[in-house]
Amino acid sequence: MHSTRRRFVLAAALVPAMSIAYAQPKTPAAGTDYREVKPPQPVTTGDKIEVLEFFWYGCPHCASFEPEVEPWRKKLPADVEYKRLPVAFDASRANHTKIYYALEQLKRLDDMHRKVFNVMHGARKKMLDPDEIADFMAANGIDRKAWMDAFNSFAVATQTNRAAQVWAAYKLEGTPAVAVDGKYMTAPSMVGSRAGTLPVLDYLIDVSRKERAKK
Repeated sequence: MHSTRRRFVLAAALVPAMSIAYAQPKTPAAGTDYREVKPPQPVTTGDKIEVLEFFWYGCPHCASFEPEVEPWRKKLPADVEYKRLPVAFDASRANHTKIYYALEQLKRLDDMHRKVFNVMHGARKKMLDPDEIADFMAANGIDRKAWMDAFNSFAVATQTNRAAQVWAAYKLEGTPAVAVDGKYMTAPSMVGSRAGTLPVLDYLIDVSRKERAKK
């Protein structure tokens, strides 16, 4: 009886230590959880660390990632700037990129970004035809003429072309993916889960912060 009790007490004493050990997060591994961007790409955030999300409105994984990354994004430190870059892997999907930049021009991204995902993946709308896109925007309170003017503007066309150059320079293979300070890239497909990507981003932001401090 005494021997049995002693084993039980010893096992119980080990439980907290084992729990602590298992709770320790592993350090993200280069080549597995993230990769270095070679060559490093320029950032446009000045003194702030750039976090750049690559997404495509037609990507179901991007649609699932967006509601998970959004609360994390809102809690980022003041020295970090979060940006998005729309991706169209071929010219037939360029209108999806134009949707993003037209919404940005009209200052409607905050309320419309998720709605575009929802109409495409919930209502199964392709959102490639300009008239269908304009009808959707008008139904959500955006003046149709103002929308068409923005959608067909030179500025949006220029941004759309520039976006293709940027993601190509990063050697992007799929979406969603997130680059940190032009030097590192991670993605749910690398980490193995959407939620698991966020701690890797925290780690890469910290690495970038330390690298900047050395300069």
